[in-house]
Amino acid sequence: MANLMFTLASGRAIGVTATGNPAAERIVVFCHPAPGSSMFDPDPTVSSTRDVHIVAIDRPGYGASEPLAPGTWPSIPRYADDIAEYLRAISRDETELGVGRPRSVGIVGWSAGGRVALAFAARHPELTERVAIVATPAPDEAVPWIEPRLTQLSEKLGALPPDEAQGQLTEMLEPQAQAVAAADQDDEVPLDLLGASEVDREALRRPGARDRLGRMLRDAYRQGPGGVAADILSYTTRPWGFDFADVAAKTLIVNGQGDALAGNAHATWYRRALPDARVEMVPGVGHMVIVPAWGEVLSHLAPGTLTRR
Repeated sequence: MANLMFTLASGRAIGVTATGNPAAERIVVFCHPAPGSSMFDPDPTVSSTRDVHIVAIDRPGYGASEPLAPGTWPSIPRYADDIAEYLRAISRDETELGVGRPRSVGIVGWSAGGRVALAFAARHPELTERVAIVATPAPDEAVPWIEPRLTQLSEKLGALPPDEAQGQLTEMLEPQAQAVAAADQDDEVPLDLLGASEVDREALRRPGARDRLGRMLRDAYRQGPGGVAADILSYTTRPWGFDFADVAAKTLIVNGQGDALAGNAHATWYRRALPDARVEMVPGVGHMVIVPAWGEVLSHLAPGTLTRR
C-alpha cells in the first residue's frame, strides 16, 4: 500500500507512494490504470538506473485514498488537481528547507491514468515539462471502443445523482473485487481486469511482472470496487474537462501493436490532437506495453538521469 498519506485542503486524505532518490532533481509522476493503485512500479530494475524521485497517488477509493465526498461527481480534472496540490505542497516544504528542486515534472499515465496525466499537463502547464501516455484509449466519440450496451449504461448512470450512480456501478463491479480476493497468490490474480491478453505473454514473463501487477490489483480493490467505479464515471458520464490543445509539454505516446483495446488508431488520434507529440508503437505486446516500454518512457520524461552502474 501507499507509504505515506497527504491531506488535501478539502480535508480528503490521499495515499502517496514515493520511490527512488528523494533528493533527485527530477520528479516523475506515475498515474495508475483503472483498476490500479500507486504501489505499482512497471520495472524496478529499470527505475533503479535513473536518478529520479518517482511519485504516484492513489485516486479516490483506491488503495489508501479516501473516496470523494458524498454528492461529488468523479472527474478527471479533480484527479489532476490533487496531484498538483500535492506537488505544490512538497515544493513549498522543500523551499523552506533550502532544497532547490525544479518545479516542473515529467508525468506518465498508463491506460486510464493517461487521461489524468494529460489533464494535469493542460491545467498546470507551469508544473509540466514532459508527458507520456501509455496504452491510453482515445475519447470514444473520436475512436469508438466502448461497447454500445456500456455506452447506454453510462448514459443512464449519468442522469442519476452522483451517489446513486456510484452506488449502482460499484455493486455491478463487485464480482471483480471478489475475483481478485479469491486468488491464492499475487501471480494468480486475473490480469484481464487490466486488459492483458495472449499477446502480452512475453511481457508478463519478465521477472516479477505478474507479482507486481497482482499486488497492485489487490491494493486497488482493498476498499472494494468503488475506485474503479469512480474512474469509469469520470470519463464516460461527464466531459473530460480539458482541451488537448492546452497540452504544451513534449508528449510521448506509447502503444502496443497488439493492443486490441488501445492500439494504432488511438495513438494516431492523440498524435494529431496534441500540439507536440510523437508515437512509439511497440511490437509483440498489447495493453501491458508499460512493462517493456518503461525504459523508453523514463528516457523521455527524465533525460540525462541515467546513473552509473
